[in-house]
Amino acid sequence: MAREINRLTSKTVDALQDPGLHADGASLYLRIDQTLNRRWVFVFFWRGRRREMGLGAAEGGNLTKARLAAADARRLLSEGVDPIEARKRALLAAAPRTFGEVALELIEQLKGGWKSEVTSAQWESSLKMHAPKIWTRPVAEVDTVDVLDALKKIWASHHETARRVRMRIERTLDYACVKGFRDGENPARWRGHMQLMLPSVSHVVENHASMSYEDLPAFVVSLRQRAATAARALEFTILTVARTTVTVEATWSEIVGDVWVIPKERMKTPKDHRVPLTPRMVEILEVMKPLRAAGDYIFPGDQRIDPLSDMAMLMLLRRMKVDVTVHGFRATFKDWAEHCTEHSNVIIETALAHSVGGAVERAYRRRDALEKRRALMADWEAFCTTPPSAKVIPFARA
Repeated sequence: MAREINRLTSKTVDALQDPGLHADGASLYLRIDQTLNRRWVFVFFWRGRRREMGLGAAEGGNLTKARLAAADARRLLSEGVDPIEARKRALLAAAPRTFGEVALELIEQLKGGWKSEVTSAQWESSLKMHAPKIWTRPVAEVDTVDVLDALKKIWASHHETARRVRMRIERTLDYACVKGFRDGENPARWRGHMQLMLPSVSHVVENHASMSYEDLPAFVVSLRQRAATAARALEFTILTVARTTVTVEATWSEIVGDVWVIPKERMKTPKDHRVPLTPRMVEILEVMKPLRAAGDYIFPGDQRIDPLSDMAMLMLLRRMKVDVTVHGFRATFKDWAEHCTEHSNVIIETALAHSVGGAVERAYRRRDALEKRRALMADWEAFCTTPPSAKVIPFARA
């Protein structure tokens, strides 16, 4: 008769290769998944539900350790205690984790599936900026009051930002529950919870604060007086009318002759975007070249390996006491192009990397009008870089 317990030996554990559950007895199993990863599991029923408790990676040498862990789990069951919940409580008592620590761990888990590396920085910066008290609080203690305090300040004034912050808090707390760092209901849950505590907000598109084009040349003069990398990146962003993330992630390999070729993986629209380089853009690139040896990013961060922070340009604007956003300069360009030039709307929108027209029209428009856009960007550079006093045209004497 086959043995009911201790069926496996160290040698059989090392030899087993078939995916599935392999019983050692007394609810202890060796689980081998489809990738041949091997771990010990304790399988039991709790309140009518089948549950599976992981006991660590499986090697023949730790069979005894796995049996001892399974024996401890059986003891807890005999005492009417869920061994999984008991382990969670033990983890909480032994090493309380802050919300910030858990959020960073979650970001690290998720970053591989994100389109842009900058998304990681956006997650972290938004939580630190709008939920600073939650960030340093033990994750097991974050409650509804904490979440409301963070969201109420921005719920009406910056609703889209608040919506994202709430989602990120909720997801971090869900992750903490899965990892055993907290238990109970998620206080950031929307349906049936936050939904009842926060006022309804009509969907209003939040326009990015922008600068009037009349003020831009004087601002560029002031910007050039600053030596920081963020200042060069901001001027380059203004001249190329690029988005923040596109600039900070720009690499030298994307500079092809007199064109900056931005791959579709970094664009909102699913296609490559070409930006014709004007003389001042080339000058900025020349200024940044001495930093190229450290890494491939055109505008590197402090360590010269990673890209410049996506908040660097915005913080520069704050230090300059200019109440606009980096993205707002795209609106400044649009206003200037419409009111001060004869360039067509299609060329203007293409420069902004916007989709123009319906699907059929776009299907027939297969080129990106690079040379026409080169003329537009040259006009834009001339406007931005001409000091205000040089634009005054004196009246001729009668």
